[in-house]
Amino acid sequence: MRLQLKKGDKDVSAQDMSLSIGQSKNYINKIEGQKAYPSMDMFFNICEYPGITPIEFFDVDIKNPTLLNELIAELQGLDNEALDCFLLLAKKLRSKK
Repeated sequence: MRLQLKKGDKDVSAQDMSLSIGQSKNYINKIEGQKAYPSMDMFFNICEYPGITPIEFFDVDIKNPTLLNELIAELQGLDNEALDCFLLLAKKLRSKK
């Protein structure tokens, strides 16, 4: 399994993520290659790094959970009229697929 590594607006290498969570530079590559498996604590650290929940990590239907969470956070500050506009826009965009 390949992790889509994003932190904020930038892509992150597996090496950068490994070092950022306090592991050897090849740690994430070993997990991706099924040569190592993280402990539960480390799994939570891996999820926390890009800001996703364990449920989002395993949900294959969510294409970019980090971006989706950022959008939700922005939408929470809007009034009902603005939310209605975004809902209408989302429905129109999905219908054009």
